[in-house]
Amino acid sequence: MRIIGHRGARGEAPENTLGGFQYIHDLGIRAVEFDVRQLKDNELIIMHDDNFLRTTGQNKNIYECSSSELQPYNQASFWPDWNNIEVTPTLQHALKVMQDFEHIEVEVKAVATLAEAEKLVLELQKQLHGFEQTAVITSFDVKIHQALKQQRSIFKRGLLVEEDIKEHAIEQALELGCCQIGWMNTLATDKIIQATQHAHLNISIWTVNDLERARHLQSLGIDGLITDFPKMMLQHFK
Repeated sequence: MRIIGHRGARGEAPENTLGGFQYIHDLGIRAVEFDVRQLKDNELIIMHDDNFLRTTGQNKNIYECSSSELQPYNQASFWPDWNNIEVTPTLQHALKVMQDFEHIEVEVKAVATLAEAEKLVLELQKQLHGFEQTAVITSFDVKIHQALKQQRSIFKRGLLVEEDIKEHAIEQALELGCCQIGWMNTLATDKIIQATQHAHLNISIWTVNDLERARHLQSLGIDGLITDFPKMMLQHFK
């Protein structure tokens, strides 16, 4: 079972930041999950929300910004013991920290139209050049998967599931050409994990921060455990 840092190490470092990615790298962890959005100047950035408010304290929609306007927003604002200012990273900058990572889950956040999906994934595949063996492009948004399928993407893909649609999610993942399902932890029953394995799909479970739950999932043979506390998990699952 691979330990995967959620948004870097969300419980131990500012989420989706270069500092957070360097933090798990320094721990010796070589697997990470993070979120990607496309700004109005087409640059890809790493950020979960579509507004800076929760992570920086400033109420600003990110889609009103271009990549040259990210500097004022400190993603470490609510981390008083964190020594560095953490500007919202571009995907290109973050990938430099991940050159030797073994597993990268790139979650593409939902977009409004198929045209937006097509534009985003074209740029994404370009920037992920060289990470073909380690990157898995994941999304809840079927439009993202459809765009990747239409473009005959060579990148592995994973369907993210947060609704209790059970085996239908497995059918959907196979139809979309995915090799993986990312199950929300509360949906990941023993039965659905076994059904996913029988369909020869890899499994990541998010977000798991409880050690007993992690041990049970390990016993079931899941592939990836996405956690906010990778240091804690690493200490128990070496």
